[in-house]
Amino acid sequence: MNKAVNDGSGVWSATGFRPGTRAGARGPVDGCADGTGEGRAGEDSAGEVWSGSWVAGRLGVELVGDEGLGELLGLALRRNPKRAHLLVSNVLGKHVPQSPAVVYGYGFALGLRVRDLLGEDEAGRAVVLGYAETATGLGHSVADGVGLAPCLHSTRRPVEGVATAGGFEESHSHATSHLLLPENPDLLATDGPLVLVDDEFSTGNTILNTIRDLHARYPRGRYVIVALVDMRSAADLGRLADFAQEIGATVDLVTAASGTVRLPEGVLEKGQALVAEQEREAATVAVGSRPGPGTIARVDLGWPQGLADGGRHGFTPEHRVRLEGALPAMAARIAEALPLRARRGRVLVLGFEELMYAPLRLGVALEKLTDAEVRYSTTTRSPVLAVDDPGYAIRTRLVFPAHDGPADGPGERYAYNVAGAGFDAVVAVVDSAADTPELHAPDGLLAQLAAHAGSVLLAVVPSYVPESVPETAKEPVPESVERSSMLPEPLRGPDFSSYAADEVGWLLQDLSDTRLEAPVEEREEAIQSGGAHYAESLPVEYQPSPEYQELFRDALAGSAARIALAVGAVTETVLAERSPRPVLVSLARAGTPVGVLMRRWARHRHGLDLPHYAVSIVRGRGIDANALRRLAAHHDPADVVFVDGWTGKGAITRELAEALREFEASDGIGGFDPEIAVLADPGSCVRTYGTREDFLIPSACLNSTVSGLISRTVLRADLVGEHDYHGAKFYRELAATDVSVEFLDAISARFDEVGDAVDDRVKELLSADRSPTWEGWAAVERISEEYGIHDVNLVKPGVGETTRVLLRRVPWKILARAGAGADLDHVRLLAEQRGVPVEEVAELPYTCVGLIHPKYTRGATGADGRAVTV
Repeated sequence: MNKAVNDGSGVWSATGFRPGTRAGARGPVDGCADGTGEGRAGEDSAGEVWSGSWVAGRLGVELVGDEGLGELLGLALRRNPKRAHLLVSNVLGKHVPQSPAVVYGYGFALGLRVRDLLGEDEAGRAVVLGYAETATGLGHSVADGVGLAPCLHSTRRPVEGVATAGGFEESHSHATSHLLLPENPDLLATDGPLVLVDDEFSTGNTILNTIRDLHARYPRGRYVIVALVDMRSAADLGRLADFAQEIGATVDLVTAASGTVRLPEGVLEKGQALVAEQEREAATVAVGSRPGPGTIARVDLGWPQGLADGGRHGFTPEHRVRLEGALPAMAARIAEALPLRARRGRVLVLGFEELMYAPLRLGVALEKLTDAEVRYSTTTRSPVLAVDDPGYAIRTRLVFPAHDGPADGPGERYAYNVAGAGFDAVVAVVDSAADTPELHAPDGLLAQLAAHAGSVLLAVVPSYVPESVPETAKEPVPESVERSSMLPEPLRGPDFSSYAADEVGWLLQDLSDTRLEAPVEEREEAIQSGGAHYAESLPVEYQPSPEYQELFRDALAGSAARIALAVGAVTETVLAERSPRPVLVSLARAGTPVGVLMRRWARHRHGLDLPHYAVSIVRGRGIDANALRRLAAHHDPADVVFVDGWTGKGAITRELAEALREFEASDGIGGFDPEIAVLADPGSCVRTYGTREDFLIPSACLNSTVSGLISRTVLRADLVGEHDYHGAKFYRELAATDVSVEFLDAISARFDEVGDAVDDRVKELLSADRSPTWEGWAAVERISEEYGIHDVNLVKPGVGETTRVLLRRVPWKILARAGAGADLDHVRLLAEQRGVPVEEVAELPYTCVGLIHPKYTRGATGADGRAVTV
């Protein structure tokens, strides 16, 4: 439909389409192109409901013009005291999701017509100016069609250090101030044609204000106005010709269709009353959503370094060439990150306010690359009433807080026709200035999208800062932010770990191909002699005997309900006291199964889809600082909750607190809470726990085969560089004996039956004094002295820590509380297999304590690494 006037014309109203008579053909008049046409809208000739019939029927509004006008436009009601109705374009890609190829095709075709109008010489000297926010992508697309024209768009985001080359007002808008901030101050000072692009040409006030302002500064002989639709009233038709004559310039008009809106008397008051009535009704009706929220993940676009993200400061033909070359690879990264179902389903590429062109081009490339039904739209500042009726253009509305620190202060933002649209995935594309905690907040855009799509991918385009901005005026980028941008995306299953991709993201580097294992006795001697740190190597993975595997399954069957109760209690405590939408960060690897279970509980009980990461913490070396940098760059640190399996004497609790203090001092990033949430706190080291009983947690019985086939974490200078995460291995070869998912599923299956018990326990916990007493630490110090060890690091209290001693270290003896029952069956079996004595102790604050042999050498135990025989 890329021509000035269609062959037919008509009127669209609530009663349907009625053919009309074309009133005039478009052509140049005194340097100004002008023309009109008639015709009417409701139900079109194909029997489909026109998306303006709801407004037309209630307010008596009529859309008059070319026959195809109703295909391009629908009607909605504004929440705006200056204008009652809103013309909603079906091909702009703002309010109505549309094929990106269709959106781009309309703009590009208009640009081709401009080039034909101007001729090659003048087209090569033209500058294209698009209007924020609705026509930024359209302006870019027109510039692409013109060919060699640079593109600039107005903006409502001031940038310190960039001089304003102009500004103007949009009288009917809810947000009026437009700024022109070209990086090249001479961009608008040429004498070539200026092509002004907007989505619609209605009163003409905005464009006339622009031309008047710019012509006073940079006079030129020709202007071309481009719009998808020319919707001027009869009273406005002559103004453009008069204006062209006034300034002594040629003013041409190029549009895809023309028409006007007939408004009955009193429509503004009627519209405001109708909006108020509908909003009262909407307050009692919830918008439908998916039964459960979708996943949220990031995708690294690989955006070319230094390439402008759009036309806020100018977008040149050279920029366009670079973008064209990079688009296929960026689209391929998005396609690879999409879930399999989405690659064959419905995918929305959602841009962000003024950032329309980059998401549009990504959408076009993705549409070519996949079998998915790809649609494109963007978020907006514009407040519009939503009415779920096929005769209304805005069916649903998502509301979320602004997330780019707008100069005019915080406020609501909107995404229309996304909720309930059946998208399998949404690719949200924002610039880095908008990648803020507000974006990731519980009521933020990503969470809103996740409630209506199976998967949400966040793609961040670096915000372009002009080189002309003095360094002193540029907002300093903290070194931690620069570092975080260099860090890779989290590792996920099935490529790394046997957990599902949405269960956990590992902030680790994959060292699976590196030989790191050493015999237990060699490691112990090196560690105790000071020749090596325990995190510089890995113990050989213990492979359980059939008898031991059977013990594991018996233990799991017997304790699943008790663990489910503890999972529910700790999760509910976190939600009540720490954050309504926490970011779970488990301490790899013992904390990771617990983090997965907490995430499952939150989803099962509350429909929450909590982010979950696993990070490395190393005793004596602290937590992975690069992992913290990445967490701080993508989430509010105040929402981060560190998760571990259990406490022993509390060494890791103290390690984390000290590491976070050092991180805040070095990076200037605070807000992380050092309080760890654990399943069991027998050492009384933390406030947030599911239980303080020292009982068997079956995930402690095994090594990687109950932890997603992931090794302990590794920190070694020759393997982990300054900008690397700590490392770990994925033992793919152990898949046949993996019980990681079996463990999770057995406990998740008991969630329903423990629900009431969880509620009771949480009430008790929230009203109790849970201050840590550190009695576990005191007991460890006492045992260390009593048994002549004199090193608390060699005393491992609790069932979990004792099991670790038997699996990974050289044990000396096991202390067991007198009368301890089945919780210690696996400990007794392991101790028997390794020749370790089990000594019953009457007064022991833990169910058991494992003692590592002090001053260990292989000579003291023999080459087999068995314990000393007393």
